[in-house]
Amino acid sequence: MRWIYALCVVVFLVIGGFLLTPSPVDSHAWTPPPAPGLNGAAAPNQILRLSELLGVGQVEGPEDVDVDSAGRVYGGTQDGRIVRVWPDGRVETWARTGGRPLGMEFDRNGNLIVADAYKGLLSIDPPSGNIRTLSTEAEGLPFRFTDDVDIGPDGMIYFTDASSRFNQSQYRLDLLEMQPHGRLLRYNPATRKTDVLLRNLHFANGVAVSKDGSFLLVNETWKYRVLRYWLTGRNAGTAEVFIDNLPGFPDGVSADSQGRFWLALPSPRNRFIDWINPYPWLKEQVAKLPDSLQPPVERYGLVLALDEDGKILTSLQDPGGRYLTEITSVEPHLDRLYFGTLHNNRIGRLPMEAIPAL
Repeated sequence: MRWIYALCVVVFLVIGGFLLTPSPVDSHAWTPPPAPGLNGAAAPNQILRLSELLGVGQVEGPEDVDVDSAGRVYGGTQDGRIVRVWPDGRVETWARTGGRPLGMEFDRNGNLIVADAYKGLLSIDPPSGNIRTLSTEAEGLPFRFTDDVDIGPDGMIYFTDASSRFNQSQYRLDLLEMQPHGRLLRYNPATRKTDVLLRNLHFANGVAVSKDGSFLLVNETWKYRVLRYWLTGRNAGTAEVFIDNLPGFPDGVSADSQGRFWLALPSPRNRFIDWINPYPWLKEQVAKLPDSLQPPVERYGLVLALDEDGKILTSLQDPGGRYLTEITSVEPHLDRLYFGTLHNNRIGRLPMEAIPAL
């Protein structure tokens, strides 16, 4: 019987030691609305499987992509590179930021503006590949997780700092803490000044300026919603909910020439996360677990098309994510959509004509 007693002591010490270990998060409670599921205009389909795949096996985690005037596709990878895919399929390393390039957008001068998770807001000169740092802090608070970027018709650069507490490798901790560490920012190229437009966002992620420049959208990933921030008119400087209670975690968002918004959702809602969100103590214990024991990400390809009123027009999907999964960005260019992914080794390209509901 001594071995049973000894085993009980060991189990008690292990469990007790785990519970007494400080948690890396100071979690807050939040009760999410019931998940809407995938139905109506968001009913499951396999449209994403019609996409052409670029750079398969030659890119890793091209989180965001953009296309230049020559039709060359750019994407930032997990190892800090920005790769360029030529129309003939050739892939080359175009630049190295030394960080983790996420959002990217070409400005009116042909410079690639990059939100690098660790390096801040960058500008890369196309002919030389020289990198210039535009901004690394606002109001004395350094960026911890520079995330997405878009450029308005007037040349103003809008971008997000997803979290002022956790960096890109710790995004799961930001989710479990459920505190509003995110900010929406604006960089003025003429004055080189960075202003804070919105504070207290729950993981400020994708940003997209509307076709006419009157407003922009910014995603609050952990709250499953998209906000509209007015840039002009009587409501300028105010924000409102654009679409709420999404069927997944919103990531990147882009506007096309028709005024539609393309919203990438890298994963559908997670039942365990929804269940645990109201209970801070439980989330603090989960945060102590190694990544291998954290709630898994469901493999799924999911993109929503929205009109300027926040109505879902149609969806692009790949159930099971065997072709395209964890889509984090959608870049409309001419008559095609380009898809970036968080952990996949490819870039997707889909002709608009392949989308039956448009």
